Amino acid sequence: MHWGRFVEEQPDLAALGQQRLGQQRLGGPGVVLVGTVRADGTARISPVEPLFWEDDLWLSMLWGSHKAADLRRDPRVLVHSIVVSREGTLGEYKLRGRAITEENADVQARYAAVVVEQVGWTPVPGRFHLFWIDISDVTFIRYDDATGDQFVTRWPQGIEYVRRATSPTSFGETEPRSDLLKSR
Repeated sequence: MHWGRFVEEQPDLAALGQQRLGQQRLGGPGVVLVGTVRADGTARISPVEPLFWEDDLWLSMLWGSHKAADLRRDPRVLVHSIVVSREGTLGEYKLRGRAITEENADVQARYAAVVVEQVGWTPVPGRFHLFWIDISDVTFIRYDDATGDQFVTRWPQGIEYVRRATSPTSFGETEPRSDLLKSR
């Protein structure tokens, strides 16, 4: 699913995703962690600067990088927000899907022009790998520091729940909740 369609179906969860995955931090671009599958079947985690552009979530990667080779061989991808504190109060935004290779020279040139304007570096069309993300699953998890409770939202499963902390390392049964996945 294209990001634009996800925005139409789940505007609150999508707005949170744009904030957690693409927000500008300290005057610089947002950074996410991208999980790919290496040729030997093990996981690779790499930092990438995402860009929300033309109704999609885009990832560009250095020409010939291992993470790009991973995605060209096996397009399954996990895009994960950066966790900046051990409490995790800002939450974890996880997006799973497929990375679709974009090799069209015109699209790469238009993308590069936007990157120059918004990010401040100049990618050379045809000399970077470009992918848009075909979204299949989104999960948002946040923790309440005061109580230790865990709040979970899953799409397209359409479920939201809270798990109350029963100790610093365990949770009770799930309790239904409805904050981000509102009926439209």
